[in-house]
Amino acid sequence: MKRPLFALFAVLMPVCASAKEAPSTVHPWTPVGISSELFESHPAFDPRTGDLYFVRSSKAFKGWRILISHCDGKQWSAPVSAPFAAPGAEADPWFTPDGRSIYFISTRATGSMKSKDLDIWRADRAADGSWQAPVRLPEPVNSGEAEWFPRLAPDGWLYFGSNRAGGLGKNDIWRAKETSPGHWTVENAGPAINSAGDEYEPLPSPDGKRLIVMADGGLYESHWDGRQWTQKTKLGPEVNVNGSEIGALFSPSGKSLLFARDTGEPKSGEFFVWQADGAEAWPPMCGQASMSGAARR
Repeated sequence: MKRPLFALFAVLMPVCASAKEAPSTVHPWTPVGISSELFESHPAFDPRTGDLYFVRSSKAFKGWRILISHCDGKQWSAPVSAPFAAPGAEADPWFTPDGRSIYFISTRATGSMKSKDLDIWRADRAADGSWQAPVRLPEPVNSGEAEWFPRLAPDGWLYFGSNRAGGLGKNDIWRAKETSPGHWTVENAGPAINSAGDEYEPLPSPDGKRLIVMADGGLYESHWDGRQWTQKTKLGPEVNVNGSEIGALFSPSGKSLLFARDTGEPKSGEFFVWQADGAEAWPPMCGQASMSGAARR
């Protein structure tokens, strides 16, 4: 009996080994009408309309502009400029969960295409649902240096990146809170998040318990322990393939993460979705829009 049992084990061993090698939880999200030969990144879904706001730039990740696409029932429509667009570089759109406000960064104050002139702006919706004129957040939220990726946490802190003076390294993660109308306090996110290198983009989870950070080498994660953020750790190789991962967005449940990666030629920047806690119906599908590279062939 021992010999047949050993033989059976030898046959099954490769099958068992392959079963343990679970398929990657990261896959491309390349909907028809959105994916192009250029660089797509920084997605944001309008909670009220379902429209997709995202950034399109050159293959070299320059000339950022915020575009909008609408699902017509069959596919995403041809992207058009945001209704609040202005001359200059604009990027990093993010909606409040109720859809009443959108935060983004812009050089509209000068019309410059240089990133050093980027500031944080917010547009609010009028009663009819249209966007009112964007307002530049005051100092000390904005500074004479670049601000990046404004994201509001559930506890009211607005997280963002900046290369302003007083940080722990080059670009750091900061956070700001409006203590009274028009008056803000700003503080560095601290050494658990920031290093001597670059930290650009902070993304609090919908429940406020996690923080995704785009830094040197790709995407990192920190957890709120009830008092402070824990030391950030780099996400695994299924997410961080080449260190270009950028512009993350949590699903409303917090179970999935949509981000962009520079895949190089011929396509450049592409969207990917990480579903670490199992599949969920997100990002939103539109008609026959493919969740894989098949849509591109």
